[in-house]
Amino acid sequence: MAKIMFVNRNAPHGTIYAWEGLEVVLIFGAYENELAAVYMDDAVFSLKKGQDTTALGIKGFLQTLPVLEDYGCEKIYVDKESMEKRGLKTDDFAIPVEVMDSAGIGKIMEEQDVLLPF
Repeated sequence: MAKIMFVNRNAPHGTIYAWEGLEVVLIFGAYENELAAVYMDDAVFSLKKGQDTTALGIKGFLQTLPVLEDYGCEKIYVDKESMEKRGLKTDDFAIPVEVMDSAGIGKIMEEQDVLLPF
């Protein structure tokens, strides 16, 4: 069983990275792997409650986040500095996350077999 971490760094809208990252997690969930995701930089906005993409003319994916655990991605980390720089708190997120400093995230990354950046 491989340990795979999805490293999300991009804002949820304006590029395809956040959506593709989420899709890949769901695809990998069909296989026997230990999955984890980390949200850093502007990707922390991907987890924010209450997103309304109507004005953007796109379908949002916020409602998909709660099924990550069902697909085997039970460990979701948020970079503390990224969160704080953007004025967010754990209560702002749509799903439960573990907030860690960059050193802690770095240690967890070292334990992974594969890092997939988005």
